[in-house]
Amino acid sequence: MDDHGRGPDPRPAGGPAAPTGLPKEAEPRPLPYEGVWRFTAAAVDASVPQARHAVRDLLHRQGVPITDDLAQGVLLIVSELVTNAVRHAAVLSPTLAVEIAVGAEWVRVSVEDSHPYRPTALETDHGRTGGRGLLLVREITREAGGACDVEHTASGGKVIWAALPLRPVRLP
Repeated sequence: MDDHGRGPDPRPAGGPAAPTGLPKEAEPRPLPYEGVWRFTAAAVDASVPQARHAVRDLLHRQGVPITDDLAQGVLLIVSELVTNAVRHAAVLSPTLAVEIAVGAEWVRVSVEDSHPYRPTALETDHGRTGGRGLLLVREITREAGGACDVEHTASGGKVIWAALPLRPVRLP
């Protein structure tokens, strides 16, 4: 996997990135674990464990204050999204990108490919052995109190993302 390093702003689009109104030098500094990291890989089966291990190592190396349960959820989301890109988009997208963005109180994972098809989460069909990856991603995200979506990219592909709070959320 090619690691493209730290990007400029970890906050998800539409997130709390509004200016504080303070002078630049008085604005709060990012925490040491905040940042954006992007990995690219070939759309092949071997990229699934490579992406999962890269994300696991990144979260550990950066000292992200993440619970074991949430970390396992994030890693499962990475595995599912990369698997989907490999299985369904490789024909039109020989490479994929995995992006991890970490803010003070959230972590966002996204997988981007060049295939224009925008998938939807399928309903549970107990007679099928596959096809529930996005359903699983949405359920993990919901249980954590986060959000996920599929968006088109400017180049005609798509990005599927999930943002989860670093603080535990209790479901009603």
